[in-house]
Amino acid sequence: MATYTIEKAASASGVGPHTLRYYERIGLLPPIERTASGHRRYSEGDLGSIRFLTLLRATGMSIRDMTEFIELTRDGDHTIPQRIEVLERHRADLRARMEADREHLRALDTKIAIYTDVVAETRGAEREPAAV
Repeated sequence: MATYTIEKAASASGVGPHTLRYYERIGLLPPIERTASGHRRYSEGDLGSIRFLTLLRATGMSIRDMTEFIELTRDGDHTIPQRIEVLERHRADLRARMEADREHLRALDTKIAIYTDVVAETRGAEREPAAV
């Protein structure tokens, strides 16, 4: 089975070594296997977990909610309904943020259109010959 150093795991997952150590320290990742010399060796399964954690963070999930989800996962399949609740709650939050972002984008588009019109009017006025 292939294993990865922390540097290769960081490169493969897009998460820095510091974050990998932090995730392990706070329990988001299980204790990572180590060589006799104490160096971490990440498995393919570890990389899959890291990628999922990265996805959750990228969507704005808090460390607290990620920890809750991971603890439920480790507690076994009987927690699947609670895991669904955590993910559905996060999905609702994400959708609300996306709608707010769409509103912000519309406001920016409106302001850009206003300024673009002002610039076009100013350029047009500069080109028109002065009235005699």
